[in-house]
Amino acid sequence: MSCLSFIIVHLSFAVLVILAGAVAAAEEPPLPPGLGGESKSEEPALPPGLGEPETPGQTPESPAEKPLADRLPFDLTGFWDLRGGFRVQDDDHQPAHSLGETRLQLELEKAFDDGLTLHLTADLLYDMIANDRRVFLDEGRGVLDLREAWAAFRPTSFMDVKVGRQILTWGTGDLVFLNDLFPKDWNAFLIGRDVEYLKAPSDALKVSLFSDLANLDLVYTPRFDADRFVDGRYISYYNPLLGRRAGRDALVDPVDRDGCFRDDEFAARAYRRFGAVEAALYGYYGFWKSPEGTDPATLRPRHPRLAAYGASVRGPVGPGIGNVEAVYYDSMEDRPGTDPFTPNSQVRLLAGYEQDLDAVSRDLSVGLQYYVEIRVNHDAWEATRAGLAPDETRDRHVVTVRLTKLLLNQNLELSLFTFFSPTDADCYMRPRVAYKVTDQWRVEMGANVFFGNHKHTFFGQFEDNSSLYFGTRYSF
Repeated sequence: MSCLSFIIVHLSFAVLVILAGAVAAAEEPPLPPGLGGESKSEEPALPPGLGEPETPGQTPESPAEKPLADRLPFDLTGFWDLRGGFRVQDDDHQPAHSLGETRLQLELEKAFDDGLTLHLTADLLYDMIANDRRVFLDEGRGVLDLREAWAAFRPTSFMDVKVGRQILTWGTGDLVFLNDLFPKDWNAFLIGRDVEYLKAPSDALKVSLFSDLANLDLVYTPRFDADRFVDGRYISYYNPLLGRRAGRDALVDPVDRDGCFRDDEFAARAYRRFGAVEAALYGYYGFWKSPEGTDPATLRPRHPRLAAYGASVRGPVGPGIGNVEAVYYDSMEDRPGTDPFTPNSQVRLLAGYEQDLDAVSRDLSVGLQYYVEIRVNHDAWEATRAGLAPDETRDRHVVTVRLTKLLLNQNLELSLFTFFSPTDADCYMRPRVAYKVTDQWRVEMGANVFFGNHKHTFFGQFEDNSSLYFGTRYSF
C-alpha cells in the first residue's frame, strides 16, 4: 500500500470513529429511575378533556418510529445502483458483456458548531467484469470504491480548507477538458456507468482564498493521481507496439509515479466575475495524466513531466451561454519535440455555446463545441517518430453536439451527445433515455457507439467496443 493510500484509509477510519462516537452519544440510554434525569418540578397530567386535542386516528410519533436517516446524528444519503451491458459486435480480446455490476453508495456528512465538516462517500461494489475482490483505491476497483473522505474547515473569513480524498473539477468544457487536469475515469465513461463516475477522486489539499479583487483556488496533491485510463481490462485499445487492437491479452502496465512529495502535483485557479461574465486563469505542474510517453529501456508507457497554463471566459451570448477556453501544455521533458518517446507540447483551444430552444420545442436544449489540439514542433516529431507511432496530422479537430429533451413533466429525459472528429474521421455517440419513476426510483438505457476509418485514432480504436447498457437506481 502506498503512503497516500495509507493516509487516506486512516483518515476514513478516523471519520468513521468520530461519526460512530456521535451515534453512541446520541443513543446513550437514560439513567435508571432514582439516579437522576427526572425533573423535581414535573407538573401532574391534566385531567381528561383539558389537554390538547388529538387528531382522530393519529398518535404522536415516537423517536423509534422516525426514519433511520432522521435519527442519526449525521446526514446520510446514498443510492443503490444496478447496471448491465453487452457489446453489439464480437471483440476477440474482451467478453461479450461490457458491464455487469451493482453498487451501494453511502454518503455521510457531519457539520460541527465550530465550522468543521467531515464527509465520507464510499461505494460497496460487486463487479462481475473485473471479478476481483481485492481493493485498489487508486483505480476504484474491488469491493470498495472510496470516492471521498475529507475534512473541511474555515480558519478565517477569507479562507476555506479541504483536505483528503475529494472530487475536483474546473474549466468550462462539456465533457471536454483542457485546464481541468484532475483525474478522470475513462473506463467508467466508455462502458456506461453514470456520468458522475467520469470524475475520479484526488488525494489532495485544497485551499480557497476570497477577496474583492479575485478568488484563488490552490490544490496540492502529494502523490500523482493519474487518469483511470483505458488499459485493456474493460475496453480494447490500439497498441502501437503490437500494431493492432489489444485488450486483456496486453494490459497496459505503465511505470509508476507513486513517490510521496516527489511525484507531486500543484494546480491553481484565479477567477472573478465581471457582471454576468466569469473569467479565470489556470496553472498546473505535474505529469501527463494518461501515460503518453514511453520508457526507451523497457518500452513501458510512462507519465512524462507536464506544466500547463491557460485561461477561460464564460458568459451570456445572445439568448444562450458561450464559453472560450485555451491552454498551453508544456511537455517539459521534450520542449524541442525531438524525443520520439515523449509527447510534444500542445496548444488546445475550445469554443462552446448552449441554448434552450423553447421557441422550437418546450424543454429542448442544445450545446455545441469546437475543440482543437495543435502539436508544437510537428515537423521534429515526424522526423523522429521512426515508426513508433502512426502518422498523424499536426492538428486534431473535434466537434461536439449535445441535444436534450424533457417530457412527461420533465420525468423523461432523452439525450444524445456526439463527438465527431473531421481530421481523424471517427465518431463517438452517447444516446440515453432516462425515466424518473418516482422521487426515489430511476431507470435508464443508453449506448456507446464508435465509428472510425482508422484503427489507431482516438475514437476509431474503440470501434469493437460499441455497446448497449441498462441501469436502475434507488436513491435515499
